[in-house]
Amino acid sequence: ARRGVSPGPCPRGQGLGPAPGWAVRRSGSRLMAQAGNIGPGAEGRRGAGAAPGRASWRWALALLWLAATWCWPRASGSAPSRRWPVPYKRFSFRPEPDPYCQAKYTFCPTGSPVPVMKGDDVIDVFRLQAPVWEFKYGDLLGHLKIMHDAIGFRSKLTGKNYTMEWYELFQLGNCTFPHMRPEMNAPFWCNQGAACFFEGIDDTHWKENGTLVLVATISGNMFNKMAKWVKQDNETGIYYETWTVQASPAKGAETWFESYDCSKFVLRTYKKLAELGAEFKKIETNYTRIFLYSGEPTYLGNETSVFGPSGNKSLALAIKRFYYPFKPHLSTKEFLLSLLQIFDAVIIHRQFYLFYNFEYWFLPMKYPFIKITYEEIPLPNRNKTFPGL
Repeated sequence: ARRGVSPGPCPRGQGLGPAPGWAVRRSGSRLMAQAGNIGPGAEGRRGAGAAPGRASWRWALALLWLAATWCWPRASGSAPSRRWPVPYKRFSFRPEPDPYCQAKYTFCPTGSPVPVMKGDDVIDVFRLQAPVWEFKYGDLLGHLKIMHDAIGFRSKLTGKNYTMEWYELFQLGNCTFPHMRPEMNAPFWCNQGAACFFEGIDDTHWKENGTLVLVATISGNMFNKMAKWVKQDNETGIYYETWTVQASPAKGAETWFESYDCSKFVLRTYKKLAELGAEFKKIETNYTRIFLYSGEPTYLGNETSVFGPSGNKSLALAIKRFYYPFKPHLSTKEFLLSLLQIFDAVIIHRQFYLFYNFEYWFLPMKYPFIKITYEEIPLPNRNKTFPGL
């Protein structure tokens, strides 16, 4: 299935936007930022904008608000009968995004090569966290604990600082909802995410409304090995997934699908550093997660089997009808009407169509339907592995 591919729910600060595809690549001994058609100039703060190929930021903001503030009537669900969660699919290479996919804020505008550190260098590792869309709303979403995560590094030999993060190429809306293009029968997705590395740490941005704290100290050799791993991780994990889908909020509840976002990249990187021998400090670390709650999902098929010539026309129509209210560029009146249609589908009729691994799934929704949490996930122990990241 042809896809524009773009990334999702952890917007923050230093560079986002319309580069159809910054992919971490290795050239010689350096990781390089490869930018496509960059579009508007660097904004310097991450946002979720709307342009010809991008979904309106209002949908992402509205759902974040609903998840953080609303309570819903209770319902029941069914028990799982197979092995879950569905594994996140990795790819052999990162494709170029479709030119249709554009963004208002340039992705990784100040991206720079990852340096090769001297083996005996001492590198400080920092936990970085700040409110989503802080550049636009300040600490507003911070009060709801809707946060973006990144990692900082400081070389003791050179004194230089660096920031590394993973986020959506075309803002959060595109990672979560497709475009209903009239010339195409199937929904069109711009849902690619990628790593961004650049020199410097914006101390004010991270400290003012968030976190900048030392979590570990590693050697230059560890950093270089981590950089090689980042290249492989970035080129094989290409798309952003907003939702974590579970059977219920209860501890130990079945997880149907895992998210793949900025915080998961940070957790995977911490895990890799621990495997390389890094020892992390004993401090509390919390992360934002956006949950959908449903009974056991039903597999529906991929784009070809659902929307192709021999596809299920009634199912294809149902999926398109579900996503249609999420279309961008709505007036205030249209937006409110669409919000009511979404409420009717998800809450009243308890239906949700999820796009995961470039395949469609039906979710029989159940109480509390959608929720945002700010959960503690401990820093890893040395050489300890963590599945599912």
